[in-house]
This record gives sequence, structure tokens and C-alpha cells, in this order.
Amino acid sequence: MPVPSERVDRTEITSLAELVDVVGTPLPRIAQKERPVLDPLDVEWISRSPFLMLATSAVDGTCDVSPKGDPPGFVHVLDEHTLAVPERPGNKRVDGYRNVLSNPHVGLIFLVPGRNDTLRVNGRARLVRDAPYFDDMIVKGHRPVLALEVDVEEVFFHCAKAFLRSGLWKHEGRDTGGLPPRAAIAAKLERPDMTREELDRYYGPGYEERIYQDSLPQPGNSPS
Repeated sequence: MPVPSERVDRTEITSLAELVDVVGTPLPRIAQKERPVLDPLDVEWISRSPFLMLATSAVDGTCDVSPKGDPPGFVHVLDEHTLAVPERPGNKRVDGYRNVLSNPHVGLIFLVPGRNDTLRVNGRARLVRDAPYFDDMIVKGHRPVLALEVDVEEVFFHCAKAFLRSGLWKHEGRDTGGLPPRAAIAAKLERPDMTREELDRYYGPGYEERIYQDSLPQPGNSPS
């Protein structure tokens, strides 16, 4: 690993007063815009969102951010105080869920493709292995393996500046050709025991159809 460079050329911020001096203070309407319950507009946004980012932290301060995605409206709103995020078959690391067991505080950002603003929800979470509403979260015949229930504490919409600066939804002129394919990344960093041919086959045609299976096939055993 690279050796950290000497930090003599950096001016570090070490206090809240210094931070405020650099970035300033928000307008009152911005500082006080969070709400304690879901508004019908929030519920509508969640119903249109196919993707969110879930932030968690363990009691020792280590953090995790996990992407969650399904067809739009995959997050189930139980009431104005509570929502549930379904979990599908995955790699079984469940880093964020491990964190929730020791520290229930979570943060979620809901994205809607093409929209530059986002909805942020903060609250306290718990893991649920089954509930009647699981039947409402069936996708392609598969019920979620568990759900993350979140008791809403703060809700607010975030402005579009980050998405506008990044041009996230602007595909014209976007070049990702230099990035290695998923199979190449797995071969180098995760599955050196597998051949590139096996990994290409695993991540190739049919992978998208297998992701809802209760038990995903392992590389090397995937259908050709």
C-alpha cells in the first residue's frame, strides 16, 4: 500500500467554529426544513424510486453505505412514521444489517432517475424476518428474505446541486470504455480461483434473471 504523504501542506479544520467560518451558516428555512413524519409528497417520491442508498454505522464508528434497488415503489410505506426496505438474495455480507443490530440509527437517500433532487430519511431501524406486508413486496414471484423497518425521525428533500455538478443523468459524451468489466474486477480482486471464462459466463447473459432466486448460483456453477 502507498505510504501516506507528509501532511505539512494541509490546513485542517478541527472545530465547528472553523467549519462555520469556511462554509457559512444556512438560511433558517434550510436549517429547519427537516420534518418528523412522511408527507404525501414523500410517499409519492418513494413510490417512484427504484434505488436508494442506506447508510449505517457500528458502535465503534465504522460505517457502511449499501445500495438497494428493485422496481419503483419497492420500499413499502407502512404509515407516515414507518417504512420497510426489502432485502433480496445477495452476497450474504450484510455489513449494514450487522451495524443495525448494534446501532439502529440509519440514513437513506432515495433517487428517482432523471431527477436531480433527492429525498433523505433518517431514523431508527430494526430487522424483521417476516410480516404480512412481505406479500406486497413480492417481485418475480419471490418474497424478500427479510426487511429493514425504519421508524422515521427526520425527512427532507435535498437540493439538486450535486447532481447538476456531476451531470449524473447526462449520458451524451460519457465514456466508461476504459473501465474493466465486472468479471475482470472479480478475477483480480475477489475470485482469483476462478478463470476469466467462468466469470464472464457467470456475469454474462442470464445474470439479471437469476438475481431474485432464493439461492444464487456460485461462479463456476452458473448456467452457460
